[in-house]
This record gives sequence, structure tokens and C-alpha cells, in this order.
Amino acid sequence: MRVLVVEDDPLLGDALCIGMRQRGFAADWVRDGIAADTALKTETFAAVILDLGLPRLSGMQLLRQRREAHDRTPVLILTARDAVEERVHGLDAGADDYVVKPVDLDELAARLRALVRRSGGDAQPLLQVGALRIDPAARHVDWHEAPVELSPREFDLLLEFARSPNRFLSKEQLTERLYGWNDEVESNALEVHIHHLRRKLDPTLIVTQRGVGYMLRTSEA
Repeated sequence: MRVLVVEDDPLLGDALCIGMRQRGFAADWVRDGIAADTALKTETFAAVILDLGLPRLSGMQLLRQRREAHDRTPVLILTARDAVEERVHGLDAGADDYVVKPVDLDELAARLRALVRRSGGDAQPLLQVGALRIDPAARHVDWHEAPVELSPREFDLLLEFARSPNRFLSKEQLTERLYGWNDEVESNALEVHIHHLRRKLDPTLIVTQRGVGYMLRTSEA
């Protein structure tokens, strides 16, 4: 799940990105409202963590602009402004949640997952593809009714495949969905994760076509 962190404080922005990555998110970080607006216009994110006191374009202005442009990406405001009227203004402007700093990172991650579920990104409670069953909310996988332990990255990769069964996804598509801008990605990282999924599930489940990409093949295909 890819999130955009919009925070001008370098220490807090870095800490948020590290914390989100440790909790299974791919996190990208921008430090002002104009950069955030550009990122949201050109790329796709599951959710946004938005500070209000931003340079160049305030968080509130950014939020209103994106909502006026019919951008429905879930937005969680994370700010030091704790007055009730500030919360009301933020929610009325289109924010989906409003959290006052400081925040526990586990709670923040849980709130983001809840926002994405409510927005429809993980609306289907269970995803069934042949003998594979995935619970996106609980981040749980069953293969032939037996639980399978996956790393956060393996789970996210399998979920991307399961959302497009019997369809090839290119390496570029998968890398963009799984990793943030600043993630250090080894050239063979994706292949390593696919190898692990094949070993834990079934060697023939994920098909490789050179020059095209990878596909999760169902038994009916």
C-alpha cells in the first residue's frame, strides 16, 4: 500500500516514512504543498498523510484544491493544531480523518488501513482466487485452507497479483505499486519476492513471460 507523506519538518517526515515502511507501507515524502499537488496529479496513492502548516501551499489549500478536482484519495490530516474549530474546518474541507501530533505510529497505520477500506481500496473483505484466499484488512493469506506466513512485501505483491488474476503485470507496474521513491530497490528484488511466493504457495502459481511480466494463474486459466 503506497502512501504520500506531506510534511515540511525533516525529522518528523523522515520518522513517519521509516515508521510506515516498518509497518508494511511504501511511503513517499514531499515537503511542501506544491510538490504534493504535483505528486497527486501524476501518481496514484492509497492515502495521504497531510500536515497543515506547509510552505508554498498550505495543507488546507491543497486539500480543497484536490477535492475540487474530484480527487477522492483518502486524506488523514496530521497536525499540531488541536482546536475543535481546526478539526471541523479540516473535516469539512474534505479530510477523512484528523489526528493531532504526537501520534503512536501503530495507531496511525491502523487509521490509514481503515481509511483505505472505507474508500473502497480494500472494500472486499475476502479475495478468493482459486485455492488462494486473502483478507486484505487482516493481511492474512490461506492456501488450500492452510495459513501462509508472508513478509509485508510478499503480501503486498501477492495482493497485486490477486487483484488482476490471469493478467500479466510488468515489472515496472509492480515496482511502482510496491516501492516508494526513496526506497533502495535491488535490481532483482521483485524476482526474489516472486521466488519466495512460489516456494511458499505453488511453483506454478505465478507465470513469467520474458519481456512482458508476471501473472497469477488460476486453475481455470
